[in-house]
Amino acid sequence: MKHNRKGINTICTHVGEVKDEQFKGAVSPIYMASSYAFEDVAVKRYPRYFNTPNQEALCKKIATLEHAESALIFGSGMAAISHALMAFLKAGDHIILQQTLYGGTYNFAVTQFEKYGISYSFTEGWTAEDFEKEIQPTTKVIYIETPSNPLLTITDVEAIAQVSKKYGFISMIDNTFASPVNQNPIDFGIDIILHSATKYMGGHSDICAGAVAASQEHIHTIWESSICFGGSLSDQTVWLLERSLKTMGLRVRAQNENAQKMAEFLLSHNEIDAVYYPGLESHPDHELAKRQMNGFGGMLSFELREGINPSEFMKNLQLIKPSMSLAGVESTMLLPVLTSHALMSPEDRFKQGIKDGLIRFSIGIEEIEDLIADIEQALARIKSKSVLA
Repeated sequence: MKHNRKGINTICTHVGEVKDEQFKGAVSPIYMASSYAFEDVAVKRYPRYFNTPNQEALCKKIATLEHAESALIFGSGMAAISHALMAFLKAGDHIILQQTLYGGTYNFAVTQFEKYGISYSFTEGWTAEDFEKEIQPTTKVIYIETPSNPLLTITDVEAIAQVSKKYGFISMIDNTFASPVNQNPIDFGIDIILHSATKYMGGHSDICAGAVAASQEHIHTIWESSICFGGSLSDQTVWLLERSLKTMGLRVRAQNENAQKMAEFLLSHNEIDAVYYPGLESHPDHELAKRQMNGFGGMLSFELREGINPSEFMKNLQLIKPSMSLAGVESTMLLPVLTSHALMSPEDRFKQGIKDGLIRFSIGIEEIEDLIADIEQALARIKSKSVLA
């Protein structure tokens, strides 16, 4: 299946629209029906079967954005991840997972796989050799995430795809941090692309959704399981997500630009100990990120100088919101130890390099000068309080 490879903003705006044939409106109408005719129709439609008019149109847009043949949408990012994993794994199978993962995915692996007789291994690193070391006779799936949450490690997507094809595995990637604007893993040979569509696809902190993009064959396999599991998305949210995707290219490119400037500012600041951002030349995987990404993304993380309490720092911010989730138009910060990776043990967080004081920073579309000024004033307020004390 050949896709229309028009520009990203053109795809975001026009592909996957529902045509308003009756009134000729400029935006997709919403079909809220949960009951459709079953006789004398080409398609028997039902929301749980992922085939309402709005669902089908949105899936076409997401598939096109990811250079895939097909897509499915779900009620959350974890719904997309869990449905995809369980569609390709059964009792007796083994999966290899990247060491640095979103905490929810990690928690799913360690709390759910054993119940179903599925074994798993976490890699020691994130090179192709690290994955090959973990291969077992029953391995069926390799799962990666790049850039990773929250340390922005970069995995060689093409190398992992080659390992998967060499041994006949299914390769899956969480592409949430990059978004389809910055990275298209199918072009490098990855089989299945996963997204928390809550994040850059939604982009306004008001939608919870997930997405999977892949070949028609793989999507059909996932669909066969998913119609049993449930987890479809309401058409109201489908419509909101389609609307939000229209501006994703503009939003993400603005966030890329802001994040690069912010990373460079933080790197030069004497109150900051470490900055993790693949757009920095000091990042160990900077050259790899340049090779496989179209932009370095709007996410970074950093560590304050020893002695500065990260919670107190965030409480003194006036513009940047201390808030869970990420990728909204507004800038937010959080402590992974208390939020995204709270379900992991301290020992497992330490193995991943996630320190208790690590701050994850989702850069929005505000003027960068205003964001920098907010960080400066928060640090100054903390310093003045310590002097007074």
